Amino acid sequence: MNFVFRKLHRQEALTSRTILCFLSVLFFCCLLLFAPDCKTKPASLPHELAKASRVVTNGWIKVHLEGSPWEIGFQHGWLLATEIDDGLKALSCFLEGSTKYDWAFFRASAGRLFWPKLEPEYQEEIKGIAAGLKARLPRSSYDYIDLTVLNGWIELAWYYVPYLEEMVHKASGDNKAPGYCSAFIATGSWTRDGKIVVGHNNWVDYIIGVRWNIIADIVPARGYRFLMDCLPGFIHSGDDFVINAAGLVYTETTIGTFKGFREEGRPEFSRARRAAQYAASIDDFVRIMSDDNNGAYANDWLVGDTRTNEIARFELGLKNQRIWRTKDGYFIGSNLPLDEKLIAEETTFNPADKTQSVLVRQARWEQLMQEYRGKIDMENGKLFLGDHFNLATGQIASNSNVLCGHVDEDPKGAPELGWGPFAPAGAVQGKVTSSALVTEMKLWARMGHPCGRDFIAADFLSAHPEFKWQQPFLKDLKAYPWTLLQAK
Repeated sequence: MNFVFRKLHRQEALTSRTILCFLSVLFFCCLLLFAPDCKTKPASLPHELAKASRVVTNGWIKVHLEGSPWEIGFQHGWLLATEIDDGLKALSCFLEGSTKYDWAFFRASAGRLFWPKLEPEYQEEIKGIAAGLKARLPRSSYDYIDLTVLNGWIELAWYYVPYLEEMVHKASGDNKAPGYCSAFIATGSWTRDGKIVVGHNNWVDYIIGVRWNIIADIVPARGYRFLMDCLPGFIHSGDDFVINAAGLVYTETTIGTFKGFREEGRPEFSRARRAAQYAASIDDFVRIMSDDNNGAYANDWLVGDTRTNEIARFELGLKNQRIWRTKDGYFIGSNLPLDEKLIAEETTFNPADKTQSVLVRQARWEQLMQEYRGKIDMENGKLFLGDHFNLATGQIASNSNVLCGHVDEDPKGAPELGWGPFAPAGAVQGKVTSSALVTEMKLWARMGHPCGRDFIAADFLSAHPEFKWQQPFLKDLKAYPWTLLQAK
């Protein structure tokens, strides 16, 4: 009898639980059916985000930004808020540790030198970034001046500061102009299909470079659609690998040991952004970049017009500029200027020192171009950017003398590039594209060392405690696979 009672009791309990579960499911379905928030959740996002998107792929964060300058900026600030916040903190640490000037100094300088000279549309875009960042991170206190510092930090730290020390404070004026990047562009009989192939790897301090992982697809209300790599918060590429819908492609390498700055000039980052958005030819590019030049971030620009198959090398100093053009040939970049007048008047370059990275890499580029003549394509371009052959010794190496630079493993550093022994710096990513891909608004990119090796921050800092001041923000630089990215 007790057995029967227990059995009935369990059945009642089971039935009660079943009914309770059924009612719970029914109640939840009613909530889904009648609760307006469930259906309208996407509409609760800011309306500026309607055409924007963000996708993470193999270490890259690709963002699509579209609309007016304010809308593009707001989308940028919202979608990359966490990365911008992190980047500003890392940059503040890096600038103070490497220049001995604090963030307040850079804010004051950017506000006086750069902000008033920006075109209104770029002022609006930067204000939009600040607004989007604030909307996403309400507790943040960044404003448009912080973002102007971010966009112009290379110009301020490595060009304005030495100018200030020499011209105003009458100090030594130590030359701090960096030597960033390795690059090539080729066309005609030098490439496999007779059309343009261009490649570039970005050399920079790892504390910054590990964050240089944004691919921005921008559709402005005016001008051409363009695709570029950049730092979070940049309105320009910064290491300057850009393709646009007019069929133009450009990149650069910095002119090492350059000295010069013009306070009243327009910042380089605004001119580079304008070229990305409005240049439809090599002539357009030269005109825009030359207009009201401030001398900062002096570069050898490698430019290609995929409609005409013409390429150019545009060497832009402050006092001197020169252009070379061809429809059958190549140009290379290793931070070495070619114009003798520019070298003599605007650099401290010593051509007698044959151990310099700029000379060794220049010779390696020349060797590769000759060896691969008629076979240069994107796959071989990827190999070039990851190349580890040290022509000075005739051996495979991992230092500042190879195209895929690893200054962190070099006991001599790269003084002509601005880096001392074992500085945590080198090639942090690579990009390559072709005429065919530019037409489709596509490029190949690899985040991390183009050779595929990883940099592990903890191991490095253990071996080189002199750089522990970077520890709070120095991250691992992992190498991801080459990835095809496109504007869409």
